[in-house]
Amino acid sequence: MDALSQLYDLWWLLASATLALYVYHKVQTYRRLSAFKGPLGVGLTEFWHTWAFLTWKSHLWYNEVCDRHGPIARVGPNDLVTSLPELLTHMSAVRSPYSRGAWYNRATRFQPGKDHTFSELDEEKHKQRRQQIAHGYSGKENLALESSIDKHVDELVQLIRSKYLSTDAQSKPMDFARKIQYFTLDVISNVGFGEPFGNLRSDQDVNEYAKAGEIGLRVTTVGLALGLTWFLQLPLVARILGPSENDVVGFGRMIRNARSIVETRLKRETSDRSDMLASFVRHGLNAEELVSESVLQIIAGSDTTATALRAIMLYLLSHPRVYSKLQAEIDAAVRKGYPGIIPDSEARKLRYLQAVIKEGLRIHPPITDSVPKRVPDGGDTVVVDGKPIFLPGGTNISYAAWPLHRSKAIFGEDAEEFRPERWLLEKDEKKLSEMNRTHELVFGYGKYQCLGRPVALMEIGKAVFELHFTNSLCHIKE
Repeated sequence: MDALSQLYDLWWLLASATLALYVYHKVQTYRRLSAFKGPLGVGLTEFWHTWAFLTWKSHLWYNEVCDRHGPIARVGPNDLVTSLPELLTHMSAVRSPYSRGAWYNRATRFQPGKDHTFSELDEEKHKQRRQQIAHGYSGKENLALESSIDKHVDELVQLIRSKYLSTDAQSKPMDFARKIQYFTLDVISNVGFGEPFGNLRSDQDVNEYAKAGEIGLRVTTVGLALGLTWFLQLPLVARILGPSENDVVGFGRMIRNARSIVETRLKRETSDRSDMLASFVRHGLNAEELVSESVLQIIAGSDTTATALRAIMLYLLSHPRVYSKLQAEIDAAVRKGYPGIIPDSEARKLRYLQAVIKEGLRIHPPITDSVPKRVPDGGDTVVVDGKPIFLPGGTNISYAAWPLHRSKAIFGEDAEEFRPERWLLEKDEKKLSEMNRTHELVFGYGKYQCLGRPVALMEIGKAVFELHFTNSLCHIKE
């Protein structure tokens, strides 16, 4: 009995010690970021941050948090969020000591243990990979970039005109959001691999790649929200629950096709090719790296551009005044007579078209991901409104897209409204420069800036120009 009593007493002692250590840890964690305000309880639990992701509205929650608690606010025990452009550029500058937040970027891996540009956490490896693939994205080694985009813009227009034009006798609704996804998938697969998926030609989601991308984004979001990334990326778990290259359709099929194209390319000379994949090969990527980067560009390059086009067209169609002004500019441009699809060089000269694109990307950023950055060990001091603010080392600081791009201090009192003229009528050069610098953060900044920006802007400019007339001739399904 004495032995049992001693064990019982020891159990309570261990339990009490464990509880005391847990409470001590919680108190210390809370105190690290106690200088930053946030919703009740975020300093002690991840619940609210997790819930924001699981509702698919974290950008709106970040917006509310920043509105209530300031441009640097607390959203978790070790997490801050910011809508300050100067802090965002400071963290992402080329020589910045900040790094990527592991809990977020590591979750974007397609296959366990295999990193791509977005998931790579090692800063030196990330820098090297960007240097290897930058030429392919810029178009310097992709001479057919614009002609490839032109081909699929024309296919999109012809698809609408041949199948979805309504008449007095018959209405033909069209799911514009889905057709735009077909368009961007065809463009990026053609630009990347030298051969399109063929979604526009067949007017369907070939091999269910679009569906697979949507499912993949949901799984990734749930995994990172619940802290399950480590579990989902265990080799055994990934083999059971993840995509397989033996899959008939979907993400696994995409990886298998990418691997097949890569293997074929590596077996023959690539100097006569001028697509992204050929550029990647010339700059030293091995087979596995080629597969990872190819799949990444398909997912990231198609979904974000499609989202941007959907938003821009929605705001155009819901703002007749803006629509009419853009139509007048495009009508005047068409009278000049362009052979085929408008050249990118000419589209960039259309001031109102470019203002519409900028305003669309501002009012509804295509990427509202948190993309957190980690404060370097030892911490960092930044100056905000003339006051020094210390950021403890190891803290994750996320990007609050909604309050940043709808900031009244930067974009005016009507920042919540879609008004392209703000980019054309602003006379204060300093103010306009601040607006432009902030707008450019839509594509990231510095060492983390989106490499696909030139491709995306070319797609958007050409598509909006050519669709402007087509959309006036057909009924678009909401």
